[in-house]
Amino acid sequence: MYALAAQGLGGNWGVLLIVYVVIFGGFWFLFMRPQKKEQKRIQAMIAELEAGDTVLTTSGFYGVVIDVSEEDIIVEFGSNKNCRIPMQKSAVARVEKASEA
Repeated sequence: MYALAAQGLGGNWGVLLIVYVVIFGGFWFLFMRPQKKEQKRIQAMIAELEAGDTVLTTSGFYGVVIDVSEEDIIVEFGSNKNCRIPMQKSAVARVEKASEA
């Protein structure tokens, strides 16, 4: 009796493994793949930053990029042209190119 149960269980392991692979693949396409695409889009957006672009920061402030270095940018906020703040490029949430405005 136990031998029959062991043989039946051995056949189910293969099916169970296939089910797990299908579930993992589904999660990959539903969650991981779109997130990686979004990360690539953000990295491309930050790489194309240049002086004169209007940016929206992650804290919700709009400003104009004055200078761009490798890791940081200087953003001018407000209309009085006196508020210039250095910040990391990763703090940029959205970019509007100067040529499009």
